[in-house]
Amino acid sequence: MFDAQCLHEISVVANKLKISSAALQAIAEVESGGRIFASFAGKREPLIRFEGHYFDRLLNGQQRQLARQQGLAHPKAGKIRNPRSQERRWELVNRAIKINRIAALSSVSWGLGQVMGAHWQWLGYGSVDALVAEARSGAAGQVRLMAQYIDRAGLIPTIQIEDWKEFARTYNGPSYARYAYDRKIEHALKRLSRQSPEPDVQNSQADRVQIVRMGEHGALARLAKFVAGAKKRMERSIRAGLLLISKRIL
Repeated sequence: MFDAQCLHEISVVANKLKISSAALQAIAEVESGGRIFASFAGKREPLIRFEGHYFDRLLNGQQRQLARQQGLAHPKAGKIRNPRSQERRWELVNRAIKINRIAALSSVSWGLGQVMGAHWQWLGYGSVDALVAEARSGAAGQVRLMAQYIDRAGLIPTIQIEDWKEFARTYNGPSYARYAYDRKIEHALKRLSRQSPEPDVQNSQADRVQIVRMGEHGALARLAKFVAGAKKRMERSIRAGLLLISKRIL
């Protein structure tokens, strides 16, 4: 599980995003298995996963042909298997770097949030190297990178209302149900909440406070809930659409 420093960084970022730190920790645990670093060449490095179909898409001509011959690229997702050990995965990435460095780094999901390097521009980084540097800077950098993706993808409202299906659909893609990402996050959050219950201060948004004041069971309260929910669903739909367009462009 995460050490005290990582938990502190998660708490700091959660406060900035106005979401529950337990929820952000649950997401990070599911994405990373509760690990922050792996050892490679005597250094602490972020967890990585190489996506051969991204690499294939980002290459062309002779480079793509060479990468396919070396078992580093394939047009279909999942065909290039990641080794079990992080050390072997780093070796895989280094082989890809020799063919095309930018494409290789862009084809890796980085850190405890497993954010794809290919999203560097969409996330506001100056280059893929800047995104990678953030991930390799330490626990704080990894948490910031994950938070940047969550914010940019418009997922803060889904975390606040704990709509894990919608969150996983956007964050993990259409195959989220196959791997039960939504249920894993939900179960992790329940476990964390039992271990150390926290007052859900960040989720006490103005509309929720007002609803409580009006009376939870009143008709006006139900109307306020409906309006607040409709607004959040509309925001999610717009942002999810923008994310889908961005992914198709990539």
